[in-house]
Amino acid sequence: MNDQRPVVIIIFIFLVGLVLLTKLFLIQVVDDSFIKKAERNAIQRVVDHPYRGLVYDRTGKLLVYNNPIFDLMLVPKEFQVGDTTRFLEIFDITKEQLIESYTAARKYSFVKPSPLIKQISTTDFARIQDYLIDYPGLFIMTRAVRSYPLPIASHAMGYIGEINAGQLERDTAKYYVQGDYVGLSGMERFYEKELRGVKGVKYKMVNVRGVDKGPFKDGEYDTASVAGSNITSTIHLELQRYGEMLMNGKRGSVVAIEPKTGEILAMISAPFYDPNSLTGADFSKNYRALNGDESKPLFNRPIMATYPPGSIFKIVQSLIGLQDGILTPETTFACNKSLVACHNHPSPSDLFGAIRNSCNPYFHQAYRQIINREISSNTFEDTKIGLNDWREKVLKFGLGSPLGVDMTNEKGGSIPSSKLYDKVYGEGHWKYSTIYSLSIGQGEMLVTPLQMANLAAIFANKGFYFTPHLVKSIEGDPNQIPVQYRTKHSVGIDAKHFDLIQNAMAEALYGTANRAVIQDLVIAGKTGTAQNPHGEDHSVFVAFAPKNNPTIAIAVYVENAGWGGRAAASTASLMIEKYIRGEISRPALQEYVLAGNFIY
Repeated sequence: MNDQRPVVIIIFIFLVGLVLLTKLFLIQVVDDSFIKKAERNAIQRVVDHPYRGLVYDRTGKLLVYNNPIFDLMLVPKEFQVGDTTRFLEIFDITKEQLIESYTAARKYSFVKPSPLIKQISTTDFARIQDYLIDYPGLFIMTRAVRSYPLPIASHAMGYIGEINAGQLERDTAKYYVQGDYVGLSGMERFYEKELRGVKGVKYKMVNVRGVDKGPFKDGEYDTASVAGSNITSTIHLELQRYGEMLMNGKRGSVVAIEPKTGEILAMISAPFYDPNSLTGADFSKNYRALNGDESKPLFNRPIMATYPPGSIFKIVQSLIGLQDGILTPETTFACNKSLVACHNHPSPSDLFGAIRNSCNPYFHQAYRQIINREISSNTFEDTKIGLNDWREKVLKFGLGSPLGVDMTNEKGGSIPSSKLYDKVYGEGHWKYSTIYSLSIGQGEMLVTPLQMANLAAIFANKGFYFTPHLVKSIEGDPNQIPVQYRTKHSVGIDAKHFDLIQNAMAEALYGTANRAVIQDLVIAGKTGTAQNPHGEDHSVFVAFAPKNNPTIAIAVYVENAGWGGRAAASTASLMIEKYIRGEISRPALQEYVLAGNFIY
């Protein structure tokens, strides 16, 4: 038995060795997972962020470009600091910032990179780059922030910022990761997919100190980033800049549209801000300051502010009355001020005179006939039927719901239905005398400045419009813009009815807006004064020009500026002249608008 012991030991040692050799064979030859793990320890995956697409104005002038910046990235597993004081001095951060960033990075991932310092300028990058070799786990990632040659069109262009948790959660395609930048407003947000491009990935070999030793396997697994698509916007840079100059120091909106296409030539929300303030390392600080400003410079008035349309809505009432045969050019009503207040003008008026002189009692009586058609012998029911029928016709003018401009957060205003009055007064307890203020664009009716500019385009086009939009082409191809911006919408009014309307609007300038008259250029326009229960009324004006071949339709709202024939009409007239003629022939009127004293 004792003689067999060495044999057993030998067999045991042989079997153990066989098992170890087999395991070694499996690890080294069959299973490459350990090789891959080793490679991962020596390979650094760097995302190559693409440049966002550039944005040009309609004439090819640059509006938005990219400026390179650098993020200092940290991999917690590899990060080592010897002399903390020296590190803080080199990278110009506090100890608290270092601890906070390192803790956040570890919480996100122990092995994946996170930003230690974001948006380092080119100057600071040149200062610190030679020190990176001394600190394992640190590397630079190149990004780009938006820059603006001229500080204009901030609300239309929008801005980009770091993606938040909610947006990451909604990103079902998993394109974004924490720290990525996305469009947050304006065109930047609406056209995010077109502008962002496609990320690339590079794999680099690094030694234990994090020193770059070149591409992994000669870049076999690298993918190149693809820059975002360049966009040509519909904005006319010079008109936008001029309009912002006129609106400086005021509150309100200007929207100018090319009627035949729906292309937005200018979109001004006053007060505005320098779009360069929402780029770079000071984004958060500047955003908080703008957001806390009581004048609300971040509020996009052209698409988010709502006002009563005022007397401008009389044009819509006229068209509905003509189409339904309730009004004719010869329909006459007296200017009966016991019905509703009005200014002095010749009376009685036919439809042309009522539009020219903006007669409130005329439209009070005309609207009654539109609403009360004696379909029911019950006056309450008859009013309800008439109101709902009238509302359906008004909605076709692009009112009562968002038009669908290529921006987010657009409001739709309100065109009241019978449901609203049933809720407020009770069913069967309201009639025409309850709703007559709608006849002159007041009461429960609300519109946005964009909708009013679109109305001006409808009047210019004699009954149709294209949804207003900010993008003319993508990568030079106009067919790449969404199809809804190439679709014509009819408002259901015969073109023949617009001749009277256009002629009356041209004459209206001499009746209520003589400041808007331009020699040898026929403008068709209509003033309005939107009532404001919180202070001075708002000055409103819509117009298109030239009357016989319109190339621009415009709506101007100047808040708390009173009568529409002063602030709004003057501003609109100057912008029309600037766009059509390229220069201003009335410097005194320009000074009047710039001064902003509209009491005379």
